Amino acid sequence: MPELPEVEVTRLSFADRIAGARVAAVRLGKPLRWPLGCLPAQLVGREVTGVRRRGKYLLLDLDEGLLLLHLGMSGSLRFAPQVPEAGSHDHFDLVTDRGVLRLNDPRRFGAVVHAASESAPEAVKLLGGLGVEPLLEGFDVDHFHAGLKRRKAPIKQVLLAGDLVVGVGNIYASEALFLAGIRPTLRADRVSRPRAARLREAVREVLTRALAKGGSTLRDFSNAHGESGYFQLEAMVYDRAGEPCRVCGTPIRVIRQGQRATFFCPHCQKP
Repeated sequence: MPELPEVEVTRLSFADRIAGARVAAVRLGKPLRWPLGCLPAQLVGREVTGVRRRGKYLLLDLDEGLLLLHLGMSGSLRFAPQVPEAGSHDHFDLVTDRGVLRLNDPRRFGAVVHAASESAPEAVKLLGGLGVEPLLEGFDVDHFHAGLKRRKAPIKQVLLAGDLVVGVGNIYASEALFLAGIRPTLRADRVSRPRAARLREAVREVLTRALAKGGSTLRDFSNAHGESGYFQLEAMVYDRAGEPCRVCGTPIRVIRQGQRATFFCPHCQKP
């Protein structure tokens, strides 16, 4: 699933080019996770004023209202002057005077939702429960530690939940916990403040490195230029079950948590 680095890399790859574009047409393919929420014709003539990100959502600001885009499990965006005729996995085309923004999503868990504003019910339903952005100043250790103390779930599950801090997906949670030396099964309320501080820094470091590498491409992620990410090539634990730890040589273990694979080093990561 595209996580914060992949969504931000996607945003950066087309935000400048689409800003100021005027919508000429909207084409819909097979239904996505949620309905668009307006008639496609209502978007014609609108100007794209900018593109922001909130968690794993991209927000296309229009001169009236906005579009909230989610890439789901397998979605990707392309923005190009011309695109081929829509295929079976192309579900949304925003045709503008500067190019076509296309959402391709083989599994159709993605979404494009129109809202009149960020305070509209449709937007609040999707964005209202999101935690702080990990790369912004609001992600401070006191708030983070206090939030952990209120949760009894395993620390990795808390990172994935997104209501305390957003965008730390499965790959990056495993990597950050390794960097912080914390076992993923440790209950969140048992994480001390010093360990919470190390984990906060690890989350920020891992996400920053992932952004610099263009995100992670495990199956089919690519940005709006069609370029793949490379962070997965330097992963310390993710998808390395049975291989020696790059630090101590102990074989990396894999367990299941919430139906997701969790990778960790039993020697470097303490309970």
